Amino acid sequence: MRADRLVAALLVMQARGRVTAAELAAELEVSVATARRDLEALSSAGVPVYPQAGRGGGWRLVGRGRTDLSGLTAAEARALFLLVGPAASGSAEVRAALRKLVRALPETFREGARAAADAVVVDVAGWGGVGRVRPGLVGVLEEAVVGRRRVVLVYEGRGRVRSERVVEPWGLVDKDEVWYLVAGTGGGERTFRVDRVVSARVTDEVFERPEGFDLGVAWGRVVSEVERRRSSVSAVVSVESRFVRVLRAQFGRHCEVVSEVEGRSRVRLSATTALMIAQVLAGWGGLVEVVESEEVRVELARLGAELVALHGR
Repeated sequence: MRADRLVAALLVMQARGRVTAAELAAELEVSVATARRDLEALSSAGVPVYPQAGRGGGWRLVGRGRTDLSGLTAAEARALFLLVGPAASGSAEVRAALRKLVRALPETFREGARAAADAVVVDVAGWGGVGRVRPGLVGVLEEAVVGRRRVVLVYEGRGRVRSERVVEPWGLVDKDEVWYLVAGTGGGERTFRVDRVVSARVTDEVFERPEGFDLGVAWGRVVSEVERRRSSVSAVVSVESRFVRVLRAQFGRHCEVVSEVEGRSRVRLSATTALMIAQVLAGWGGLVEVVESEEVRVELARLGAELVALHGR
């Protein structure tokens, strides 16, 4: 969890005063790019962490070169706790870290820090939905990622075919409540959905993550490829301009306004198949007209005929 790392990064800097991104990465067992982003996040939040260029440079927690948390101002302490506080509600470890951090602050700052930590609650459940439950295997895989241990996965792929494979877990990604494992395999870099992992056994075999590997960059490649596949079919529709925001909510980045004239917009919608576009548009009734894509028009007509046959009586 990123909040854990931010607290840990600050404590490392408290102890050392100055670190390079590489040193912090080694300490926290993350990539250099991730360590640099965490340092930039602390700096952006108002914590007095600044980069120093040149030989002997790095990142420094200002205030007598080496400092403890009493070097933070009241505003800086509040900024730090506003940054990491929301994550504490779901993690006993983060709550414990924040309590220790509060005790390390000057007494006059503590009340403000506590108030900042409690100021924001993040509720990830949609209206009418239930709270997110982290898959149990995420914790197992997380330990393997941090410990650089190979894992024997039993994985259920397409067609529910199960296979066993040994992987090197390089990182985990939580995207819209679905967890993914980015790992090295005998066939190169692969991505696995954690909810399709039947079992995971961590071995004693240690591996080295590829030099220069950046989880954010690797995941960006995965997202780009998935989005490319998801946008292989498109249609242009005509709709009142006031409804474009609703279409955008349904199709996300696969909704592009082509033109707008006198209160109506032409919008290009994309998806993996014509049927997927038609299934969404069917709920709009006569509010949306397909002006380009015979495939989508055919699918809409077929869906309409099915509905009439089933409910027309």
